[in-house]
Amino acid sequence: MLIGIVLLTGAYQIDSLSVSLIGAITGLAAGLSYACFIFGFKNASSKGKPQTALTTAFLAFCIILFSISDKQEIVDPTTSSDIGWFLLLGMIGAGISFIVYVIGIRRTTAPTASMVAMVEPVTASLFGVLLLGDHLNLVQMIGMVIILATVTILSVKQKD
Repeated sequence: MLIGIVLLTGAYQIDSLSVSLIGAITGLAAGLSYACFIFGFKNASSKGKPQTALTTAFLAFCIILFSISDKQEIVDPTTSSDIGWFLLLGMIGAGISFIVYVIGIRRTTAPTASMVAMVEPVTASLFGVLLLGDHLNLVQMIGMVIILATVTILSVKQKD
């Protein structure tokens, strides 16, 4: 799967990479945080209601984020002519995805959920191609196929 991600993202082209040390550290921290969230959420869901666990996690995130945010930038979207787009993005990007996530996490194990989440680069790439007019080269398409094949094979093997 990692090979597929490297091919899809172009990370094999060392000369074109512009990742700083702080970028690499924050990327690894984001992955670690995501893994902690998946395993923590699965554990919390088995002991109580998933909605309570999600609400608590979301509230903690909001408090932390609000404390370090520029308050003017928080207010700016509310007076923007694009407020409808902000709301739509929030409902689709967060609302619907969390509903589907809660339904899915009840039916799968945390390792399976984290593995299936590796399809995210594929969906982001397809979004770019279909809606934004991006183009993928052959190497990137091979990377997508490797990711999808790996997730499919591992998902089927875990059901056995």
